Amino acid sequence: MRAKRIRSILAAGLLCTVAAPASVIADDSVDLAPYAMLRSLQFVQDTVVQGDHSAGEMQRFMLATLDKRLRTANASVFEDPRNVDAAMIYAMSGGNPATLEYLASRDVAGHFDSRVADGLRKYLSGKGNLAAKNLAEMAEEYRDQKIGPYLALVSGNVAVSRDPKAALVHYDWARLTAPGTIIEEAALRRSVAIAVEANMVPEGLLYSRQYARRFVHSPYASQFADFFVDLVVGHFGQITEADIDGTVEFMDVDRRREVFLRIARAAAIRGNAALARLASAKAEALAGNPSDTPGSMARLYGGVADISTSAVGSAMDAISAIPEENLSERDRALLQAAKAVASQVIAKPEADSLAQESPVNLDDTTQAGSSSASTGNEIAGTSPNANDPVAGSQASFDPAFKTFVDGGRSKLDALDELLKEETASP
Repeated sequence: MRAKRIRSILAAGLLCTVAAPASVIADDSVDLAPYAMLRSLQFVQDTVVQGDHSAGEMQRFMLATLDKRLRTANASVFEDPRNVDAAMIYAMSGGNPATLEYLASRDVAGHFDSRVADGLRKYLSGKGNLAAKNLAEMAEEYRDQKIGPYLALVSGNVAVSRDPKAALVHYDWARLTAPGTIIEEAALRRSVAIAVEANMVPEGLLYSRQYARRFVHSPYASQFADFFVDLVVGHFGQITEADIDGTVEFMDVDRRREVFLRIARAAAIRGNAALARLASAKAEALAGNPSDTPGSMARLYGGVADISTSAVGSAMDAISAIPEENLSERDRALLQAAKAVASQVIAKPEADSLAQESPVNLDDTTQAGSSSASTGNEIAGTSPNANDPVAGSQASFDPAFKTFVDGGRSKLDALDELLKEETASP
């Protein structure tokens, strides 16, 4: 329904030249000013980040239509500064960079600011650092113009790698001058990313709340969720349960559950048991049916968190009851690893597994003394094997027990490798 409404609005905008003849309307070269067409493109893009993902197809159509109009426009069209701005904004809105190059190279009348055109040319070709200073100056100069918010966003993008705090200043200005638009969405999402990377916890929480309140239905909201999860897991303690709830309260139930599941998984893998239990409990409470996929995921992450506690027995029972068909391939691997570790923790060795081939004479200090002397190690407890009951030379344990311990270690090593891969994966 909303997509149809957008099409009808666009159609009205394209036909607002009052009763145009049908032959002109049908003509692909309809003489509509580029700045008027840009308004339709901006409306569609803003609608997309507000949650209407079906408008994406219309966005592609509008970009292609505006591109054709700009390339076929008579040079006199650009005597109107609004059409010059439209060409610049089109290039910064996902349009074809070659079109701006085409127009600027044919601008003999000087309608295009060559500094802006050159800066954008470098930025759009991946060489924005070469024009960083000029772009920042032009963002200041054009602050109150139509292209101001776009130049501020571009300047922020260029500044991120060398001066993140300066980038935040550009993003703040872009947000303030283009509220509710795709410009604000992009600037706010990137501000969250900078805050997370720079360990700016209060700022990260502030930006996250603003994003969750305004753009949680954006097609880019999943990227924001990744940043927010990293912020929470990396700084839980400084970030409280109330801080997390204060951010996700703006989301619907499904999105809140998804965020809690992501937090629980990341926390379980990174060994933050307290956060994993908290987030998995909240996710499970929002899951509705505990036997469905979200419920199974919540129980898995909570169970993984409990393996390292005295509740390992109940954790083993809980994760063993999880239907594997409800889990993704990655979570099935995590489930199997958790089972392997839990089984080693709760397994009881056989009665004779601790038997020693020869008794140890605790009163005999001669061997210990000679061992210490022979190694030249005068500090107690610093011998490489001093605390290793298996590798120690004073007692040779039953082979069955050694096999049991070695097997447990190999499984733990395998789990460590799995968790390293999980942590490194995007």
